[in-house]
Amino acid sequence: MGESGSNGLAGQYFDAAIDLLRTVRDTQGEVIAEAGTLIADTVAAGDRIFCFGAGHSSLPAQDTVYRAGGLAVMNLLAVPGVVGVDVMPATLGSALERVDGLAAAVLDTSPARSGDVLVIISLSGRNPLPVEMALNARALGLKVIGLTSVAYADDTKSRHVSGTYLKDHCDLVLDSRIPVGDAELAAPGIEAPFGPASTVVTSAVMQAVVATAAGALAERGIDPPLLRSGNVDGGHDWNGRVMREYADRIFYRH
Repeated sequence: MGESGSNGLAGQYFDAAIDLLRTVRDTQGEVIAEAGTLIADTVAAGDRIFCFGAGHSSLPAQDTVYRAGGLAVMNLLAVPGVVGVDVMPATLGSALERVDGLAAAVLDTSPARSGDVLVIISLSGRNPLPVEMALNARALGLKVIGLTSVAYADDTKSRHVSGTYLKDHCDLVLDSRIPVGDAELAAPGIEAPFGPASTVVTSAVMQAVVATAAGALAERGIDPPLLRSGNVDGGHDWNGRVMREYADRIFYRH
């Protein structure tokens, strides 16, 4: 099959994703290091870590929670009807991202407190929910790490009443460098662009931040609270010990 066939498009997609990963590695390394250090500081201080994303932006957040090879203290800040695409109808999740006041209600009823860190993932960063989540979190004394595509602030209009974006209300901003529209491919006979790469890139950024945090803790002589796979011998016993030790900072189990 030629370059215009499915194999050719698959190769183009991989090339595009690899190019984006290289770009993020080369341009965001310093901020990734800062984000990892901030998370390590927070763990060392006995405070807590939360992650939030809406819709498909929730996937990289979820990928860090209760994850083999990840930090046990990463917690998902869940917003009912928004985290994931299992809500019916699926369009409801998108509608809820534009509801004013939802972020404040979620934070006010969450265990998050001053001194904690909240990672907010939003590709566009233009909807009221991530913007207000960042605003309210900082008002409560949390440190906010935003993971977004800064390009959207140049090419789209904010949907928040303030006219601002997620990037405007963060202590640290990680730029995923995803082009507006999140579609890497185009082909004759296909009217719409396709091949989104934001999940690949954003998940890699999140894992790079967590890896940096683990390394920063180890450099201070603190054994990072990493989880092992439950599918390897001894994994469950290891994880049980870590969860008992850090029980006051883990909110995804009773």
